[in-house]
Amino acid sequence: MNDKPKKMKRKGFQRELEKLQTELCHLQDHVVEHEIKAIVVFEGRDAAGKGGVIKRITERVSPRVFRVVALPKPSDREKTQWYPQRYIQHFPAGGEIMLFDRSWYNRAGVERVMGFCTKQEYERFLRTAPLFEEELVEQGIRIIKYFFDVSQEEQKKRFHARMTDPMRHWKLSPMDVESYQRWWDYTAAYERMLEATDTAACPWYRVQADDKRRARLNCISHLLSLFDYDEQDWVAPDLGERKKKKPGTPDVLEFKHTVPSVY
Repeated sequence: MNDKPKKMKRKGFQRELEKLQTELCHLQDHVVEHEIKAIVVFEGRDAAGKGGVIKRITERVSPRVFRVVALPKPSDREKTQWYPQRYIQHFPAGGEIMLFDRSWYNRAGVERVMGFCTKQEYERFLRTAPLFEEELVEQGIRIIKYFFDVSQEEQKKRFHARMTDPMRHWKLSPMDVESYQRWWDYTAAYERMLEATDTAACPWYRVQADDKRRARLNCISHLLSLFDYDEQDWVAPDLGERKKKKPGTPDVLEFKHTVPSVY
């Protein structure tokens, strides 16, 4: 018997998403008021929907509070640095939540599978990452780690969608193709990563993401549950009256160039 739930309808998804996005605004007020520092790590299979949930988290909140970090491949200079260095410069100040679309865990995933790091560098990372994160927690930074997981069938379906939709072509990179072909290599690498870095201080939370809409709602709901916050009182400001126009001020602005009203 197949007890897998049906994929969520758009209308129901939008209704629940609006509720959660309202709560994210309340969380935002709490984070700013109490100068909370938090990092949310989004890792997982390629095409698992990490970017989609980050987009829904940030749609209705301030980009100065919820900040997205999506780093490109390291430069030649960065390759000579201490490995976490390029990430540390993006860590939060008080009143900020940093959303890492991929993170220092690249070393345990793509770098390990594709041979972009040595075995010694890989083993050192697995040994020191929990200590590194524990120190951050002791310094007052919350660390929340999500792993988005999809089935082989669903990943294949999404890759094919990227091939046929011109608006998604940019989402299909050579590394995505490699991840598809090396599914079991990534499985072994992720298993080792979880064994070494799933700690009491910084646990990994799996997001089952075959249904994108349910995954987005479940992840945002869980994220909210990890913070003890209340709705902040908000009083609308009094706009008052506009100040009088000074002599010589034009009634309307004049522009030399205007965007044509095509629509």
